[in-house]
Amino acid sequence: MSEEHKVYLKKIKKKNRLVLITQIIVFILFIVLWEIASHYNLINTFLTSSPSNVVKTIISLYKEGNLFKHIFITAYETIISFFIGTLIGLIIASLMWWNNFTARVISPYLTILNSLPKVALGPILIIWVGANMNSIIVMALLISVIITIINAYHGFSNTDESRIKLLKSFKASKWQIFTNLVIPGNIKTIFNILKINISMSLIGVIMGELLVSKEGLGYLIMYGSQVFNLNLVMTGIILLCCLSIIIYYIIVMTEKKFIKYY
Repeated sequence: MSEEHKVYLKKIKKKNRLVLITQIIVFILFIVLWEIASHYNLINTFLTSSPSNVVKTIISLYKEGNLFKHIFITAYETIISFFIGTLIGLIIASLMWWNNFTARVISPYLTILNSLPKVALGPILIIWVGANMNSIIVMALLISVIITIINAYHGFSNTDESRIKLLKSFKASKWQIFTNLVIPGNIKTIFNILKINISMSLIGVIMGELLVSKEGLGYLIMYGSQVFNLNLVMTGIILLCCLSIIIYYIIVMTEKKFIKYY
């Protein structure tokens, strides 16, 4: 490695550290200003709560034994819907790439379903599946599967045609093209789909919990709003943000290690 390249890498690392430090400072500054504004009654804490009240609510939930139960329920539903949605979406996208006729038949329906507000299907899902965890997972799947199919198929269909023709010239089968070119050429696309999918799954789970659940972070937010306990609402939102960040960065770290050894 040349000295110029080493200097360049040091500049990149320095810039990344600066970005991270700035992000942390902005976050801390926001929390401090929020607490100061609430302490001196510059904002209505009944409507906005405050960091100290959120901490007290978290401690209260922990002492009652409900904190990790609600977090675990939401995390479990999100992970289940994430894995099922990703698997189904990638399989259907692969079938669409494999057979152009299937893709042309399915595409309009995907567009219609993608534009349909999924929360409108909530009452139907409750009747069909039941007012339980199953309806929450199905709600999340309705959101995540369609997004996965659309993005994965777009990536698969945009694989370099010249490379496909090259493999065909060597008498490669369609399966060999798919496994040796299409999938490896779309690794980054697949991981981007995973990042999007985890957020879509979490949105679907929270939508489902708002409708039918008696446990989970979505339930905390809904219950808090019903009894005008904004401390509980803000606590649920902040815990939800923390959960989404943790799951997202697990995917990011997995991507870095996978691409490193791929």
